[in-house]
Amino acid sequence: MRCQYGLTLVTGLIECIGFAGVTFGWTSLVFVLKMENYFDDLCPDSGNVTTNSTAGCPSQDERFSLVFTVAAFMNSAMTFPGGYIFDRFGTAVTRFMAICQYTTATLLIAFSTADTAVLIFPALTLLAMGGILLILTNMQVGNLFGAQRSTIITLYNGAFDSSSVIFLVVKILYQNGISLQNLFLFISVCSILHILRTMFLMPRTHIPFPVPEGYTYGLKCGELGQKTSKSLNPSSGRNDGQKTTKASSKSLENEDGEVSFRSCALSSLFMWHLIWLSLMQLRHYLFIGTLNPTITHLSGEDPGLVSKFTNVFAISQFCGVLCAPWNGLIMDRHKRKHKVTDSLDDLRSSILSLALTAIQCVLFSLCASIAELPALYPTFILQVLNRSFLYGGNAAFLSIAFPARHFGKLYGLVMSLSAVISLLQYPAFYIIRAYLHGDPFYVNVSLVILMLLTFGHPINVFRVWRRKKNLRDESEVSADL
Repeated sequence: MRCQYGLTLVTGLIECIGFAGVTFGWTSLVFVLKMENYFDDLCPDSGNVTTNSTAGCPSQDERFSLVFTVAAFMNSAMTFPGGYIFDRFGTAVTRFMAICQYTTATLLIAFSTADTAVLIFPALTLLAMGGILLILTNMQVGNLFGAQRSTIITLYNGAFDSSSVIFLVVKILYQNGISLQNLFLFISVCSILHILRTMFLMPRTHIPFPVPEGYTYGLKCGELGQKTSKSLNPSSGRNDGQKTTKASSKSLENEDGEVSFRSCALSSLFMWHLIWLSLMQLRHYLFIGTLNPTITHLSGEDPGLVSKFTNVFAISQFCGVLCAPWNGLIMDRHKRKHKVTDSLDDLRSSILSLALTAIQCVLFSLCASIAELPALYPTFILQVLNRSFLYGGNAAFLSIAFPARHFGKLYGLVMSLSAVISLLQYPAFYIIRAYLHGDPFYVNVSLVILMLLTFGHPINVFRVWRRKKNLRDESEVSADL
């Protein structure tokens, strides 16, 4: 059984690194699409643009930015219906939906040309939607590993971040003579691996937590594992196999699942978490969406430098899988010290993680405000570190702070609502291009100030933790009397 658990973990890690978050390697793909003359008809001197040109064209850059904005929005906005489907219909249905979206996306890119460049809009959108559903179904694998649950969740989110390096591989292979069509046809064929993994190494419904003894899953196991999963799927809101405190149970749970979900979504913990995620996600989306024109501007439109810094950025993204588990270790530290922990210990552990993530984003925003090419190196490091902490911490916090039966819906809801805020990246890009003459300095400074609001989340979590701890202590004293 441990062998099957290990195979599920390793293959899930490969799946997340190789496919789930490739959308965020957009900077590398833009380089290739420019060489293929996508949207070059928007440039006034498009007739003089050679096939090897990556020089700046504001209208073309704005169109590419719009493609990424739409894809990033749909990546988050469609997570809520995806999370509902995952909670309601289970893993197999959600994954087959993801595989269909992903394969359609890669085929659209494979058969698109400069004349049909508009296909990049639905292609990147479907790619993002399929990828987020793959990571959503994979995060439950953490349930198989008990005390390392948060570490596994953050590791998978780090792998999701690292998968943006795949478009760097596409860029390098393209520069070495392999056509864009052949590259994406190969990626399309890889969907067979996703189907096989869905059938043999993933449950039909959900992986329960805590995992019961003798739990099995996969096609060869018949219905035993699925019945066990259904009967023991955690609907009590327990975290890490322990009972929640009376205070947290009273505030978040009752017999009516709908009411319980509503109380979760309207709680101060969720509201502040939404603000925390939305603002930092906007900062990252704007950075990724404007990186290619930023590098082009800072390098004086030198194609060699544009290619070099695009490669450095993509390689730095691969380090996300190495950075993300640090956050999980922070959140799991109480489990390593004590065999028995409750939800309040987990909630307290999350405070440090949330605060560190906010600090990282402020430092990243400060570095991104420096208009010098050498400053991009520390900016890339801070960006990948912060992004891995952000998304891994997002999933881990939701699994800690709220009932497990609502994880898919809450994860989808917070991502969907944060998508609305992420739409601000496009008007910000327009302001940079139209009114700031391509210089994002003032927008970056404004974002640094805005990031200070994210510290409200760890402060609020500390306030909630202290209140619940006092209520528990008072109830224990009353019980002793």
